[in-house]
Amino acid sequence: MSTREHEALELIERVRARPPRFRDPQITMAHGAGGKATWTLIEGLLAPALELETLADAAAVDGLALTTDSFVVKPLRFPGGSIGELAVNGTVNDLAVAGARPVALTLSLILEEGLPAEELRAEIEAIAAAAAAADVRIVGGDTKVVERGRCDGMYVTTTGLGRLDGRGRLDPTALRPGDRILVSGHVGEHGVAIMLARGEFELAGEVCSDTRSLWPAVDALLEAAGPSLRCVRDATRGGVASVLNELVNASGVAALVREAAVPVAPPVVGACEILGIDPLYVANEGVLVAFVAPEAADAALAALRGAGGCEHAAEIGVVESAPPGLVLVETAFGGRRVMDMLVGDPLPRIC
Repeated sequence: MSTREHEALELIERVRARPPRFRDPQITMAHGAGGKATWTLIEGLLAPALELETLADAAAVDGLALTTDSFVVKPLRFPGGSIGELAVNGTVNDLAVAGARPVALTLSLILEEGLPAEELRAEIEAIAAAAAAADVRIVGGDTKVVERGRCDGMYVTTTGLGRLDGRGRLDPTALRPGDRILVSGHVGEHGVAIMLARGEFELAGEVCSDTRSLWPAVDALLEAAGPSLRCVRDATRGGVASVLNELVNASGVAALVREAAVPVAPPVVGACEILGIDPLYVANEGVLVAFVAPEAADAALAALRGAGGCEHAAEIGVVESAPPGLVLVETAFGGRRVMDMLVGDPLPRIC
């Protein structure tokens, strides 16, 4: 590494080490995109004000895991899924990556006046089917209706309850140098599917959302790696890049990602190249990132590839000791670049 590169990394490290402060005069769409603005909102305002002890996907309470999530997406139905299926799988996955077997969900619907009854019926059927596929029960809920124009058809909020699995203890601060970084499949499919479904960019392609329950994948990882499984996170808003940045920052380590090793389907590669988007920043709804101790990495990857929908799982990088808090990407040309958190909101309303 040259002296100039070393100085640049030190500068970035110093800036990233500063505690976040929420100073924005108003909320923008970027605050919901899962990148820097979201991180500043949560860690600079919500967490200290509410005295939150953890910012993980689910909180542990007496052997149980509890999580809640809201879903806004346009269009309501898209190739490979819909808002109803997304709501179930998204909440189930927050429980799963916390190491908890999903047990039950509650469901809250905000419906817009004028929503066709057939569309509502289709989403309720999608919710029921997704819950059955994930082996989780809907045990209660609430419904509200708002005036026409005050909602994009419908918004969905789900709260999930799971039972913590004793085979491992997942912790976002547990990453250690030498740990291997795994992803469970092709990245970027959900975000690109939403883009194509909107028809805003006059692009055509056959890309389906990857929305699915991730508990079978986490179950396989826990069985194969047990306590050697450090941490798991689903790569939703902000994509794989945001997950990596959040976790290396939490653990005070660095990560080196091999760009050529990241699995990306050809249609997603094409769409991202045309639009100038890095697939690592594009949202997923059925892809997880796992950190595994080196001695268990091969077994974990094999187990992951045997789980449904994870045939394209891959090892994409390694945890390193320095520069702490930074993610570096080894490019196809042999150089390295810093992969920072998502800035702005290139693709709103995707989950």
